[in-house]
Amino acid sequence: MAFEKKKQISVRGLAGVENVADLKTNFNRHLHFTLVKDRNVATKRDYYFALANTVRDHLVGRWIRTQQHYYEKDPKRVYYLSLEFYMGRTLQNTMVNLALENACDEATYQLGLDMEELQDIEEDAGLGNGGLGRLAACFLDSMASLGLAAYGYGIRYEFGIFNQKIVNGWQVEEADDWLRYGNPWEKARPEYMRPVHFYGRVDHTADGVQWVDTQVVLALPYDTPVPGYRNNIVNTMRLWSAKAPCDFNLKDFNVGGYIQAVLDRNLAENISRVLYPNDNFFEGKELRLKQEYFVVAATLQDIIRRFKASKFGSTEYVRMDLSTLPDKVAIQLNDTHPALAIPELMRILVDIEKLIWEKAWDIVVRTCAYTNHTVLPEALERWPVDLFQNLLPRHLEIIYEINKRHLERISKLYPGDQDRLRRMSLIEEGDVKKINMAHLCIVGSHAVNGVARIHSEIIKNTVFKDFYDVDPQKFQNKTNGITPRRWLVMCNPGLAEVIAERIGEDYMRDLDQLKKLLEFVDDDTLIRDVAKVKQENKMKFAAHLEEHYKVKINPSSMFDVHVKRIHEYKRQLLNCKLFFLIGSIRGTSPGYHTAKMIIKLITSIGDIVNNDPVVGDRLKVIFLENYRVTLAEKVIPAADLSEQISTAGTEASGTGNMKFMLNGALTIGTMDGANVEMAEEAGEENLFIFGMRVHDVEALDKKGYDAVSYYNGIPELKQAIDQISGGFFSPTQPDLFKDLVNMLMHHDRFKVFADYEDYMKCQEKVSALYKNPKEWTKMVIHNIAGCGKFSSDRTISEYAREIWGMEPSLEKIAAPDDPR
Repeated sequence: MAFEKKKQISVRGLAGVENVADLKTNFNRHLHFTLVKDRNVATKRDYYFALANTVRDHLVGRWIRTQQHYYEKDPKRVYYLSLEFYMGRTLQNTMVNLALENACDEATYQLGLDMEELQDIEEDAGLGNGGLGRLAACFLDSMASLGLAAYGYGIRYEFGIFNQKIVNGWQVEEADDWLRYGNPWEKARPEYMRPVHFYGRVDHTADGVQWVDTQVVLALPYDTPVPGYRNNIVNTMRLWSAKAPCDFNLKDFNVGGYIQAVLDRNLAENISRVLYPNDNFFEGKELRLKQEYFVVAATLQDIIRRFKASKFGSTEYVRMDLSTLPDKVAIQLNDTHPALAIPELMRILVDIEKLIWEKAWDIVVRTCAYTNHTVLPEALERWPVDLFQNLLPRHLEIIYEINKRHLERISKLYPGDQDRLRRMSLIEEGDVKKINMAHLCIVGSHAVNGVARIHSEIIKNTVFKDFYDVDPQKFQNKTNGITPRRWLVMCNPGLAEVIAERIGEDYMRDLDQLKKLLEFVDDDTLIRDVAKVKQENKMKFAAHLEEHYKVKINPSSMFDVHVKRIHEYKRQLLNCKLFFLIGSIRGTSPGYHTAKMIIKLITSIGDIVNNDPVVGDRLKVIFLENYRVTLAEKVIPAADLSEQISTAGTEASGTGNMKFMLNGALTIGTMDGANVEMAEEAGEENLFIFGMRVHDVEALDKKGYDAVSYYNGIPELKQAIDQISGGFFSPTQPDLFKDLVNMLMHHDRFKVFADYEDYMKCQEKVSALYKNPKEWTKMVIHNIAGCGKFSSDRTISEYAREIWGMEPSLEKIAAPDDPR
């Protein structure tokens, strides 16, 4: 393997001689166990597993000691429930957080290996669709780095987000078999397997309510360590895998029946087979509801077991008084997907623990909190009552009782206001009766938060206004954040080092310290160093594009990047303007027709532009297929311009915007989501802001949006649309994009044309500034200096203090080899 030795970087940890020698010894030991044969026949994957297991050894002692520490101190614990954890790769992140990166680099170098090549063998853990799942992953990192006794609970999907291939310009989906070679970071914990019940019927007896004749699926937990940043804390992410019980349908034995029963085990185990690839779109499928209940039921059994267990050293249950549960347990619901935690906890407290309803309800509300992630109506979960009646009959009864008591309270506050009762009910009447899961979450939680200030105001003033009027104290804002460990130190070590040389290394734990960079904003050496790192990142990314996409791009050109899941509200169509260089856009759910057409349009524009001899290498349009965490770590440090162009009032927050800002890209964007706060922190003059504000969008809605008038009034826009509809980009199929053009002209909820003119003017400002590299880089430094607020450490500190009743700490605990 030919490679150059990399320089030592302090932010990557120190490579002491003893460290390196120990690592080499352990590496060879693991390689021996992996192969049990001649090292000369080892593959790169063998070397990767040896390195991963060597690094994991440094985690295990800390992991055990952390759990002992929690047992002894008995702190309040927070449980983060999410159907998605978009973790990406683990090896490098672990090395960064344990300060092992340089030592591992040196050890592998001395063994004749290239660590970057070994890192590239690791599969992404793609157990999420986009922002919501990646936010959960950043939050786990921050909770561990802040010393919180935290657990992430989700599903161990056998197949994560699909692998996207572009074939002749069209998206084709392939299964993501991420576990096919095994996962060195997880540990199965069969001793904590839990039963989960489905179907059946409800008996009301003198002894209480019983849910009987159910089908049982077993939940097998797999634990993954989550290391904090250099504080010796290692928390746990526990993901559940579905297993059929041994007696699954084997009651009537005959050979044919036996074979069929064994095959039917797949039906039970399908629950954890695949991640649903729909984000911001609700599909009411029974399997999805099974997944949502499966994770909730298994997790709550685990939470109650851990709550009842005594302090370290005893195996007897000593804490039987569940009234103290909210003092020791906080449950955070990441969107409505884990909403069934509310009726399930009520079922446990009332049916099993025999608490009276009022006492149980008080415990549930004080324990649970809900994060809302979207205001798009098509994304809100509304489950048909008939589906509940069949699958979860007892939970339907509990939800009806919750709703009855809730509406009694509302009718006392607003006598005779039937319309308000209808709006606020958990049950939506209509052709098909449905359960509104967001309403269930609000009623059953003590705190409800949006994920950016503008989003939190929108949910209070519009979508949940009735609930805000009744319980204003419940509603909070918690602006999203990103972990600077993965999104700076790990993916952009050159920039991390340039910053550390000016302000020291403590900013990685306290990102607010980036403000100190403002003292150096006119320093020619800093300007030069920041520009140099950006250019190196662009050259590296250009080489990656040439190798993997067979496209040559000019590293001196502006890298204008639009990274989003494809959705109309994110307005990729606004960016189909032949002025952008790299359209790096994540695929969409396989069934979303409009989004697939948008991908086809982008690739068709690329085909024309990239092969135009007049344009040459001055402009390239590239659709980067299979966008994922690992590709983000390559493209974000190389970007010059970040496109954040959703219609004002539709993007809850965004976190990609923060990643680009931290890595030295400038933002062109609307006043939507967290862009508003980014403009506040860096100064609006240091972002390229354009387009309608929320109140403008509302005014246009009242007046009526007429796309045709913009089409007729803006010649450049008319020409672009005519080219698309006339087949200029699809000469062999002139009508290919007729539906897309029809949507833009007559059914566009997101008002692409209304912002077109202002967007183009703003792009002219971008081009003018880019021609002045020094002023451009000074603006970049202003942006990096304004990133402090957008650390997930700040977000999690606010959740801890204001929702969970916990206090974050930067204190280190003793390492395994230190005396306790």
